[in-house]
Amino acid sequence: MKYLRLRDELLERVAAMVPGEPLPPERELAREVGVSRTTLRRALDDLVSTGRVRRRQGAGIFAVGPKIAQPLSATSFTEDMRARGLRPGARVVSFDVVPAGARLGHRLRVSPAAEVVRALRLRLADDEPMALEMLHVPAELVPGLDAATLAGSSFYELLAERYGHPVAGGRQSIEPTVTDREESDLLGVPLHSPALLIERTSRDADERVLEFVRSVYRGDRYRIETTIEPVATRMAAL
Repeated sequence: MKYLRLRDELLERVAAMVPGEPLPPERELAREVGVSRTTLRRALDDLVSTGRVRRRQGAGIFAVGPKIAQPLSATSFTEDMRARGLRPGARVVSFDVVPAGARLGHRLRVSPAAEVVRALRLRLADDEPMALEMLHVPAELVPGLDAATLAGSSFYELLAERYGHPVAGGRQSIEPTVTDREESDLLGVPLHSPALLIERTSRDADERVLEFVRSVYRGDRYRIETTIEPVATRMAAL
């Protein structure tokens, strides 16, 4: 029970802190809460593993903001962050134009020989890495698109305003995964950290496929959120 009280006390403390604010050094914090450093370290390790705080080697432990709710419906990352009062951003890790190939051509409904823009973007919120997105879009839909433009804009806003292809709908799947070495390095999380794998195919009003995106969202910064509608029931006849 003492350990649970300690954990609750630490959670209350962290909840009152701003993201990025450091906790006191272990020796000082242990004295404040009246426990041994061993007990304190165990509780802090628990908070680190659940994404409530972040440990930076040689720098200390820092508060992390609340998890961001990822709705089951397809939404724009940029608009999601703006709605939560966060500053959206992106860094283009790689950008090239390649032949679609058979599998990607099937997803995008283009010829295997058709050119596809392929871009890996690191998505940021207040400069903190949140997700990795591998974007695939038929090159003929986005003439002149380059890495600098993609880094500085919402892709959906570009599609609608610059290229005249507003997104009208699509399909999305979500499943649990763990990060590989490259994903871990770019997201700033330990190897094999829990994550959400989201694959999305978007289309316009004429059912033309606009994009295929494979995204890896940090599991310590996201949770899935949905709304439960009233359940229809049928009374059996007596």
